[in-house]
Amino acid sequence: MRTVSRTVPAPAGLGGELVGVPDGSDLVLDLRLESVSEGVLVSGTAQVELAGECARCLEPLTDELVVDVMQLFVYPGHENEADDDEIGRLVDDYVDLEPLLRDAVVLALPLAPVCSDDCAGLCPDCGARLADVGLDHGHEVVDPRWAALRQLGDSSDTEQQ
Repeated sequence: MRTVSRTVPAPAGLGGELVGVPDGSDLVLDLRLESVSEGVLVSGTAQVELAGECARCLEPLTDELVVDVMQLFVYPGHENEADDDEIGRLVDDYVDLEPLLRDAVVLALPLAPVCSDDCAGLCPDCGARLADVGLDHGHEVVDPRWAALRQLGDSSDTEQQ
C-alpha cells in the first residue's frame, strides 16, 4: 500500500453551468494505492475550490468541495466481467486519474448552487435582488384585461372636479 498526497492544477472544463472548478486552481489529492490481485485499487479524497454564481440571485459565490474517490485499475490482459466504463486500465504501470476525478467532482457539484440557504433571489417583476430591497418589495400589477376599466375610472374622477 502506498499513500500519495499531491496538489495538482485542475483540468479545464471541470464544472457545470452555474458552478465549477476554475481552470488551473489547486486540486488537492489524498490517495491510497493498494495492490490487489486484479490490479491497483485507488481510493481517497479530492479537494477543490469552486467558483460560480447563485442560482437564485446571480451573485458570485465561492465554496470548497471534498469528494471521495475509489476505482480499480486492472492490469493489461486481465479479464473482468464488469462493465468496461467502470474499470480503469493500467497503461505502462501508470493510472490516468483525470476521468475518475472529473466524474467524482462533476457529479458532486450542486445543480442549483445558492449563496446562502435563506437567499430570497430576485424580484420577478423588476429583477432587483430581494436581499437588497427587502422581502416586502412589490409592484402594483394590473391585469391588462381590466386596464380599460381603470382608464374609465380615471376619466370620471377628472370630470367630477
